[in-house]
Formats: sequence, structure tokens, C-alpha cells
Amino acid sequence: MALTPIPSTFTSLFNFSDHSPYPSPSLHYLLPGSSPSFSLHLSALSRTPIYFEALKVLSRSKCFAKSPTTAEDFVGDYETLNVSDDDGSDSNSSDGDNGGREDSKKIDSSSSSSSDSTSLGIREPVYEVVEVKATGAISTRKINRRQLLKSSGLRPRDIRSVDPSLFMTNSVPSLLVREHAILLNLGSLRAIAMRDRVLIFDYNRRGGRAFVDTLMPRLNPRSMNGGPSMPFELEVVESALISRIQRLEQRLMDIEPRVQALLEVLPNRLTADILEELRISKQRLVELGSRAGALRQMLLDLLEDPHEIRRICIMGRNCTLRRGDDDLECMLPSDKLIAEEEEEEIEMLLENYLQRCESCHGQAERLLDSAKEMEDSIAVNLSSRRLEVSRFELLLQVGTFCVAVGALIAGIFGMNLRSYLEEQASAFWLTTGGIIIGAAVGFFLMYSYLSRRKIF
Repeated sequence: MALTPIPSTFTSLFNFSDHSPYPSPSLHYLLPGSSPSFSLHLSALSRTPIYFEALKVLSRSKCFAKSPTTAEDFVGDYETLNVSDDDGSDSNSSDGDNGGREDSKKIDSSSSSSSDSTSLGIREPVYEVVEVKATGAISTRKINRRQLLKSSGLRPRDIRSVDPSLFMTNSVPSLLVREHAILLNLGSLRAIAMRDRVLIFDYNRRGGRAFVDTLMPRLNPRSMNGGPSMPFELEVVESALISRIQRLEQRLMDIEPRVQALLEVLPNRLTADILEELRISKQRLVELGSRAGALRQMLLDLLEDPHEIRRICIMGRNCTLRRGDDDLECMLPSDKLIAEEEEEEIEMLLENYLQRCESCHGQAERLLDSAKEMEDSIAVNLSSRRLEVSRFELLLQVGTFCVAVGALIAGIFGMNLRSYLEEQASAFWLTTGGIIIGAAVGFFLMYSYLSRRKIF
């Protein structure tokens, strides 16, 4: 397509009066780039005189195809012009100019926005989150990555720890403190806590539902007795830790009775079903121990880093951390006192949940050790039974060997060779008795030898 503006010579049309010598008025419009003989003749549909007032063509550019322009194309373009044939006032023409400018602005703005969204050719990720405000209001919304970064003051690399699409790569629990937000990654719970709201990703998963069920009663004004005792972001952190540790403790309470029952039954009953149940219980204990251990390590790292705890305390306040000693510097002395009190409260809170996590982890490890000891006992028991079977097989092989020697002797006498024993009637009984006695003597001799070697 070639962008060709309409020339200034065609920006107005001539008025024809009713005294024109021509029988019917006609309009001749020369198109740029066409031959001089090409024109468009528009005849009036009636014989009434038609007055053509001066029309101002909108100052917009027309796109003409490089192919030859046809009369149908020009008629289509001409019909789109807002021509008023009632009074031909200048107000209508000025309105047409304003409308044309507004249309052109709309087209330009829409084209610029679409070009911005598709300039890179990459679809911006859109997250569906549950937003819980400090007032207790809960809503579901969709937010793209750019809006999320702008509203939370985070950097793109910070979103990786809570991005649901990176669930397999970011499975280690983490609690990241930033200037205006706290990023929580506790397995199936991924959330961004801010001063007045929290955004929950993957809210349909079990961890997200448990977190919402734990957080909402704490935000209910009827259950707070005059207001919250902690800032909203600390309420979010505590609710996340409570929901996570309660889930671990619930799993432990479900597994422990099964393991105890298996430990009582297994020494006496060795069946395939019981062994399979022991294997499944052991696998669950390993998973539970690893999750509790990862959460325990996260809490230990957070307690050993007072800088992160102080960063939580100064969120939303005019306070900074002095470089070197990480001492609090606040504009108001009251903010400093409140921040110091919150620091002690956060440490006590983390210590409490660390003890619960260590208790859960220790109990899971003890049950796992008991299951492993039972597996060792089962292995020893199976080995002893396997040894008994091997001894019995060896005993059968010794007896088979002795009988085979007797059969060899009988086979020798069965050959078609003359031995002169056929003439004596007692030769058969002597031979048969000798084979039986010899086999028995050989068996006992071999058994005594194997017993001296402690094989039996």
C-alpha cells in the first residue's frame, strides 16, 4: 500500500446554480496518479436542482493500493464522508472536522497500545489470585506481571519464588523480606504479603485453602477484642506458619497409629500386604520428615539473621537500618520503640513455631527409625528362613547323591555283560542289600562331615 495524501486542489467542490446550461449537475474528480481522461460522473437521481456547497475534506491520509483505482473504490470512500445537504452550515463542517480528529486519535491510540503489547511477541503472564485485605474483604482477581511488580514494589527476580509456573523448581520453603512486601513460599502456599493486603497464588490447592481458613478468623473484628495485636503482614506470616505446621502435625497423627500397629504385627506375620503397607508408611514418613526439616531449616536461617527480622519490623514506617551494625534509625521515637517490641515478638513467634516444627520432625524421624529397624528385623528373619531352605536343599542333594551311587551299581549289573552272578540265587539280595546299606552309610558320613564344617 502507498500512503498518498489528497491534494489541496481537490479540497473543495464548486457550487452549481439552477441556471447552469447543463441538464443535470455532474461532479468530475480527478484521482492522483490516474490518466487525465479518467473521471467519475455522479448524476442526480431527480431533476430537482442540487446545490453543492464547499466541503472541507478531512485532513486525514488516504491509503490507495498500488493497483489501479476503480470507480467503486472511490464511491465507497466518498460515501463515508459526512456530507450534510440540509443547510450547508459551517457548524456541520466543523463538527465533521472534530469528529475526524477524534476518530484519528482513537485509531492512533489503539494502534500504539496494540503495538506495545505485541512488539516483543511474548504474552505477558497473567496470575489469578485471591486478594485478602486487612479489613477482611476477600476477592478473586486477575493481575498481570507488570501490575503485580508495580503494586508491590518488587523486582522481576523476586517473583520467581512465588511463581506458580515454577512449582517444581522452587519447592524449597522460603520467606523473603523486601522493602514493601514479604514473599511466602511454603510448599503449596505461595503468597505476597503487603501492608494492607495479601495476594494468594494457587488458592485452590490444599495449602492455599488452609491458609485462608486460618487467616480469616484472625481478621474478623468480633474475634480480635478491640483490634489486631500485630500488623497485618505479621498476621499473614503467623497464619502461614500455623497452617503449614498444623498440616504437618495432622499428617503425623494420621501415620503414627498405622506405623505402631505394623510394628506390633510384623514380627509374627510376614505377608505381602503387611510388607507393602510398611513400605508406603515409610515413604510417607520420609516425605513428612523432609518437609518438616526444610521448614525447620528456613526458620533457623531466619532466626540467625536479625537483619531480616528488623526489615520486617520497619515495613511501612519511616525507619532505616544503619549500615554496619544494623541499628534502627526512625524519624519518630515512638516508631523505634514499636519496631523494637515487634522484633522481640517476631523472635518469640519464630521460636515457638520452630519448636513445634522440630517436635514434628523429631517424631517423624523416630517413627522412620523404628520402621527401618523393623525392616532390618524382617530382613534377618527372611535370611534365617532362606538359610533353613538352603540347608534342606543341601540335605536332599546329599541323599540324592547317595541314591545315585546305588543306581550306578544297579546299572552296572543291568548291562548285557556276563558276570556269572546270574547263576547264584542269593546274588540279587546281596547286591540290593549292599546298595541300600552303602547309600545309608555314605549319607551319614557326608552329613557328619558337613556338620563338622558347620554347614548344617
